[in-house]
Amino acid sequence: MLIDGHGRTVDYLRVSVTERCNFRCQYCMPEKPFSWVPKEELLTYEELFEFIKVGIDEGIKKVRITGGEPLLREGLENFVEMISSYKNDIDLALTTNGFLLEHAAGKLKDAGLRRINISLDSLKEDVAAKIAQKNVLKKVLKGIETAHKVGLKIKINCVPMKGINDTELVDILNFCKEKGFPIRFIEYMENSHAKNTAKGLNSEEIQELIRKSYSFQKQEREGSSPSQNYKLDDGYVFGIIEPHKDDFCSTCNRIRLTASGVLIPCLYYEDSKSIKEAIKEGNIKKAAAILKEVLANKPEKNKWSSEDSNETSTRAFYETGG
Repeated sequence: MLIDGHGRTVDYLRVSVTERCNFRCQYCMPEKPFSWVPKEELLTYEELFEFIKVGIDEGIKKVRITGGEPLLREGLENFVEMISSYKNDIDLALTTNGFLLEHAAGKLKDAGLRRINISLDSLKEDVAAKIAQKNVLKKVLKGIETAHKVGLKIKINCVPMKGINDTELVDILNFCKEKGFPIRFIEYMENSHAKNTAKGLNSEEIQELIRKSYSFQKQEREGSSPSQNYKLDDGYVFGIIEPHKDDFCSTCNRIRLTASGVLIPCLYYEDSKSIKEAIKEGNIKKAAAILKEVLANKPEKNKWSSEDSNETSTRAFYETGG
């Protein structure tokens, strides 16, 4: 069992397979040039898998594959199959922007993928294009449709932004409600890589907009989920991820591994340690020791909840998958 320095059980590993992305979303990486990271700087799928096996053997129960945009890395279904074959009851999930999903969904499902989170920030082509700086909506919707057809469990993520998609939140909720997909609205997490004019909506503002169309009740938190859930009168449940509140961190069970082998204990902080050298040397014991060290130093909470300053993380979310 993996326990951090604050007594929290860590059983959830998020693995980024690439920092590359085919979107340039305003809240993430709008100014970053499109570029290729040299392959020699990345761990191979086989090397990533060696570390994942260590995590699973130590008690990891859930693995989520992220990016960047993970579908940009060739052969992703082979990586999925490695993990699912090693432990066929592992909770294996993927986060994607959905743009390339139409042609990948079936192969991923066959390889053992169970669940998929898809970003959907707008149902209007011009607004979606403004956010992603690319005409994306039709392909994203087709990807969602295909993933649903092949039997993947779908959850939708939406980042509400002031003056951009804030008038669409009920429409997006209704879309998910009609399709039977859970939705999580994610408070914008201030970071130095985002567009400097980006402004998000906090949980109270999101609730107020939804309350104009629906009445709902706050639900008890479910285990270590970062989502605060709310139930409509008809039983549909939507969630809000609220990093600006301390309870986002108090039950944190996550650790992150980047494609270049950096272990990240907290999404907010830059503190991290690399397992790349150990894995390249085949020194699994050393990699496991680094994992334990990183967990021992995992911060108690992020600083987005700080009330005495306007905190902005320097974390590059495109390296960690959020």
